Amino acid sequence: QVQLVESGGGLVQPGGSLRLSCAASGSIISIYGVAWYRQAPGKQRELVALLSGDSTNYADSVKGRFTISRDNAKNTVFLQMNNLKPEDTAMYLCNADLILESGELHDSWGQGTQVTVSS
Repeated sequence: QVQLVESGGGLVQPGGSLRLSCAASGSIISIYGVAWYRQAPGKQRELVALLSGDSTNYADSVKGRFTISRDNAKNTVFLQMNNLKPEDTAMYLCNADLILESGELHDSWGQGTQVTVSS
């Protein structure tokens, strides 16, 4: 069984920073591609950042403030969020294509971590 577990969310004041982590575990070899999404109450799920190989893409609303990165040795992905704004408040979810020991490619979602930006 494979799973993704996010952590690092919390309550932060506007202008503050948080670093989210997404750790993959189970019978996996590596993470092929990964993305962070967010969903606020009453809103559609939004793609925040995407990392595939050495290529990254960001939503316009977070460019220059958020950075997606990975630690291949630990099968962990990060989202560094700086200069946070109240409109960044949402549940943040990690989505990854995992290369399994069986050779299969498995699409996996984490359970999410809540980020609240408020004074």
